[in-house]
Amino acid sequence: MTNDDAGRAPSSLPPFEGSLPYILLLTAVAALGGLLFGYDTAVIAGAIDYLQEKFALSPGMKGWTTSNILLGCAVGAAFAGPLSDAFGRKRMLILAAVLFAVSAVWSAIPRTLTEFILARFLGGLAVGAAAIVSPLYIAEISPAHLRGRLVALQQIAIISGMVVVSIVNWIIALQGDHAWNVEMGWRWMFGSETLPALLFLLCLLVVPESPRWLLKRGRESDALHVLTRLGGKLRAAWEAADIRRTIAEETGRLDELLRPGYRKLLVIAVILAILQQVTGINAIVYYTPTIFRSSGSTDVWALFWTIITQAVNLGFTLVAIAIVDRLGRRPLLLLTSAAMGVSLVLLGTAFYAGLPQLWVVAFVLLYMASFAVGMGPVVWVVLAEIFPTRTRGLAMGIATVALWLADFLITQTAPMMYAAWGPAFAFWSYALMCVVCLIFVSAFLPETKGKTLEEIERMFLRGDE
Repeated sequence: MTNDDAGRAPSSLPPFEGSLPYILLLTAVAALGGLLFGYDTAVIAGAIDYLQEKFALSPGMKGWTTSNILLGCAVGAAFAGPLSDAFGRKRMLILAAVLFAVSAVWSAIPRTLTEFILARFLGGLAVGAAAIVSPLYIAEISPAHLRGRLVALQQIAIISGMVVVSIVNWIIALQGDHAWNVEMGWRWMFGSETLPALLFLLCLLVVPESPRWLLKRGRESDALHVLTRLGGKLRAAWEAADIRRTIAEETGRLDELLRPGYRKLLVIAVILAILQQVTGINAIVYYTPTIFRSSGSTDVWALFWTIITQAVNLGFTLVAIAIVDRLGRRPLLLLTSAAMGVSLVLLGTAFYAGLPQLWVVAFVLLYMASFAVGMGPVVWVVLAEIFPTRTRGLAMGIATVALWLADFLITQTAPMMYAAWGPAFAFWSYALMCVVCLIFVSAFLPETKGKTLEEIERMFLRGDE
């Protein structure tokens, strides 16, 4: 391999001669981390009202019992990148799988609320790690022409985990009456995560390490072996040279992110990540059955409507993936911020006016569809696009930690707001944040559709739209 080979343009990339089934298998294994991400964060929705009764939780403690996992997510996200660089993507995913399994078992058999919270915090560490390392692994084993679609499977897996656990929670709740669910049902809900966690762990034992990490650690022959199976012998040699060149150019540091031009990018990313959360998504996702019970649903019907809500979430996430490159990032964020705000105003009005339960269900579904087609997946697309390659990992880590902390704030305060001022005031408050999001996107976020990463970098750093 000559220096000229290492500097070839992407157009000279040799044809793909790898094993597509093998690539899809590795992607599916890594995406199980995303499924567990969704499963672990959403299982609390079906259990929290039973936990509130079991442990006599105040609104503040109900928020803490629900939200403490998100502090674990922030810690896991902060350390997952550096640890995966030091020890490997595969080892980090194995650690996450072990933490998922331990958390599932421990949160099903706690003797005290403190033990339960510690168990959930461990699960948060796993979620934070999976949120960073699963898509990273998928990106690093994917051929360039399939990378976008394969990485998008991570988002689909997360929402699928939420759908699956809402169905599992509903089935478990059907096994007994309300008193049984207060004593035992919620334990089975959390314990049910053990099976997918063990499946994730077993599958990880047979997948290879990321070829990019292997090259970064100087393990040339191992990396070429993996790359050959992924893309063919000629493409493996080309990609190995390309990876080595990219690694040599990676010099991003925190002080570089704090330079004037890059600081602007970081501020935009952090604010956008925070706005994704303070517009109320997890005040609804984590408390969906609570909201439906407040509007008159029985336990079983509240859990059933939660399944429908998550199914809408999944369906419109697929719509977003299909249209984001045609309609653009900015129009989708503007349109869905407005739609979310309107649906939250209507939802608050439904509670304030005491409208029939089906109106509450309809407005929750409208909000979820609006979020799923824009603010959910598109924010992640923008965050991945606006940073130069050499600072992208560090900047994404900072933005992700900010997102988890905002998620914690909303999840912690939602039951307190519901109890102190009623659901109507809470939903109207989140609607106001949608207005703030609309203004922010309109004023500070240019369109990035159809631009190369280099064009996007110049556009942001020079203010050239």
